[in-house]
Amino acid sequence: MTERTHTPTHERIAQLLAELPPAPWGWVEAARELPRMDSIVERAAADAEYRARVVKDLEAALAEVGLEPEPPLLDELRHRLRDS
Repeated sequence: MTERTHTPTHERIAQLLAELPPAPWGWVEAARELPRMDSIVERAAADAEYRARVVKDLEAALAEVGLEPEPPLLDELRHRLRDS
């Protein structure tokens, strides 16, 4: 018995992806929030004064970029700042 390699076409891959259920709302919302959170972390890495303000008041930093300062976002921002 020979083993046949099957390489799906782009069309088949698109079809399979279309059959997947939609992403959970929380995932979609998190994906929208990441670029704004990234902007805080990038700016904090480049500007020590800004970083000190962010560390002192995480809630204000999130609100400044239009994010609700909810516990999961605050935890993620703390984690990102600690690792940057």
